[in-house]
Amino acid sequence: MKQWFVVQTHPNGEIKAALNLRRQNFSIYLPQYLKLRRHARRRDWVRAPLFPRYLFVSLDLGADRWSAVRSTMGVSHLICNGNDPVPVPDAIIGAIRAREDAQGIVSLNRVVPLRRGESVRVLAGAFSDQVAIFDCETAADRVRVLLNLLGRIVRIELPLDAVGAAA
Repeated sequence: MKQWFVVQTHPNGEIKAALNLRRQNFSIYLPQYLKLRRHARRRDWVRAPLFPRYLFVSLDLGADRWSAVRSTMGVSHLICNGNDPVPVPDAIIGAIRAREDAQGIVSLNRVVPLRRGESVRVLAGAFSDQVAIFDCETAADRVRVLLNLLGRIVRIELPLDAVGAAA
């Protein structure tokens, strides 16, 4: 009976491991989401692994040569309990797949309730209780705000939950 198992890959090796596992006729699942990337004054959205360094492989431990997974290029190891791989419940894989759109991108349902230019209050950290101007959202649930410090406008990145609408 086929079950899903977790494979840990080498750093940034998810695509390489997935390609090599597919070449060996293993069924894999590499959930991805859209990530904001900034480079050379440009911002664009790129596909990124939902779980960096991890992917799922479908195996029948009784019939498949699952030991070949461990020696596949790009794979660090199979997540095991002792010598036996640990199965992932099908409901978990199903729940992740249920959140995918038509292109296979997992929706994170992250909504930033703020608009550019809106006044916000810093709720936590060194600038707690300061009023700032919301600039934009950045990667990894962070936002950039513009804060007036000693007569200068300073850009500061903060966690999304560290800012709220100014009253």
